Amino acid sequence: MKTRDRILLSALELFNERGERNVTTNHIAAHLGISPGNLYYHFRNKSDIIYEIFLEYEKLVDYYLEVPEGQPLGLEHLTFYLESVFDGLWSYRFFHRDLEFLLDSDVRLREDYREFTNRCLVAINRIFDGLAEGGVIKPQPEELRSAMSLNVWLVVTNWMAFLKTAHGSELTNSLSLRQLKQGIYQVLTLELPYLTPAFREPVMRIREKYRPDLPETRVA
Repeated sequence: MKTRDRILLSALELFNERGERNVTTNHIAAHLGISPGNLYYHFRNKSDIIYEIFLEYEKLVDYYLEVPEGQPLGLEHLTFYLESVFDGLWSYRFFHRDLEFLLDSDVRLREDYREFTNRCLVAINRIFDGLAEGGVIKPQPEELRSAMSLNVWLVVTNWMAFLKTAHGSELTNSLSLRQLKQGIYQVLTLELPYLTPAFREPVMRIREKYRPDLPETRVA
């Protein structure tokens, strides 16, 4: 593996484990067993490393949210999209853990993330279209479908921040993939009013697998 790729992988690992603000370029170089000068040969600073990691995350999510042309979507597609997006969120969890700070620190990142968000909203909208064609949800007017897409995006991208505030400092460094994927319960809850009768019970069974275990919180 090329040194440049090793730097990105090691940085991602350290950012996820310790938090981006607690990791310096010297930490990354030491973790790899290379000199800081070798690292700076490939990246000018930590911001450049973070930006390159984001580009990889962006490509992954774009791939996960691809919708096959002219093909109705079924329950298996819905499950795949949700599992894949939360898997991607887990692999790059540091990013959404410190999203506001990271976007404020890099103009490039802020502009690209805005475009990324818009693409994701369009993709989610198309997924709802496909689910309507497949009979999973009832067809909705464009305005409502766009609002549904935005609500799903807000839950996905803010679920990690909610867990941190709900559980307190105990979760800061101990978040698990299982806990993160409990956000799927919330996404499916948003979709319950729009399900067709034939799919309500199957979706309810899937939803129950992700029921959150929140402290002193009662979830319907």
